[in-house]
Amino acid sequence: MIEDKNPQRTSIAQLGEFGLIDHLTKNFEINQESTLKGIGDDAAVLDFGTRKTVVSTDLLIEGVHFDLAYMPLKHLGYKSVVVNLSDICAMNAKPTQITVSVAVSNRFPLEALEELYEGIARAAKEYKIDVIGGDTTSSQKGMIISITALGEADENEIVYRNGAKATDLLVVTGDIGAAYMGLQVLEREKQVFQVNPNSQPDLDAYTYLIERQLKPEARTDIRSLLHALEIKPTAMIDVSDGISSEIMHLCKQSNVGCNLYEDKLPLDPQFISVCEEFNIDSTTIAINGGEDYELLFTIAMSDFDKIKGNPNFTIIGHMTEPGEGLHLVTRANTKIQLKARGWNALSE
Repeated sequence: MIEDKNPQRTSIAQLGEFGLIDHLTKNFEINQESTLKGIGDDAAVLDFGTRKTVVSTDLLIEGVHFDLAYMPLKHLGYKSVVVNLSDICAMNAKPTQITVSVAVSNRFPLEALEELYEGIARAAKEYKIDVIGGDTTSSQKGMIISITALGEADENEIVYRNGAKATDLLVVTGDIGAAYMGLQVLEREKQVFQVNPNSQPDLDAYTYLIERQLKPEARTDIRSLLHALEIKPTAMIDVSDGISSEIMHLCKQSNVGCNLYEDKLPLDPQFISVCEEFNIDSTTIAINGGEDYELLFTIAMSDFDKIKGNPNFTIIGHMTEPGEGLHLVTRANTKIQLKARGWNALSE
């Protein structure tokens, strides 16, 4: 399991709030022309000219959204950024800036925050976004991370959740379900470790699943792929809570029904074999698992020829008239009502 091999501990109190902000943010570079002023004043200043700004914010809480028993702080910093950029991608916009706010208890030394911010910095570099501000404060217990992401797009590029039509095709990027099974593997290894702290986990058979859980990537590439194919989605959402609940969001906001086809779901072979190992139904996990950070969108039927056979996209169903309801069409060709059993942070 994760072990702190660095004995050095610097008290955060030594630096004070502004000293801490300076220390953690001194290596952030400005990548975007639209960033007139980043960290260091009362507010950041952005200039988008004629373009529209999109904003999204997310809260990650220790013990609810992440477990530091198996989530390295560097990975946590990276993932915290990615989950927010994914929301910007779901608007068909280009992520440009983030603000980062962190609350920590006194059990975290400076070195722990340095690890977290190293992950944040790596994500900022990878996605060419600017860190333009934030806040740090103390918490009574554990760590809380809040990131706000900004992005830009021309007004005619932005895609909402409410534009799907009854004849549209339903499309997803990448594959689904793997992040959830990665979490199950990590939880199992944590329990083994608690019983026998000397056991060394062999995770080679689960590499892809664990990476999907600990180091997901935002699909910033999809916007330009769709642009090159001359496709503008009619509605779009990111897959953070499980594909079934995301479909329900699209259907509710667009006032349509849906048929989702079980045999069309894009599943990674490692995901299928680990579902068998855990004796869990792969379809149930694929549509309810969550944290895939893929994009789910609808396109007009007339765009079918542009997208068919493209390895980045899978057509998994089609929208219907609202009266037809929301259904999973099984391999046996029976219809089951689609229910959202995905992640709900308020009920956990």
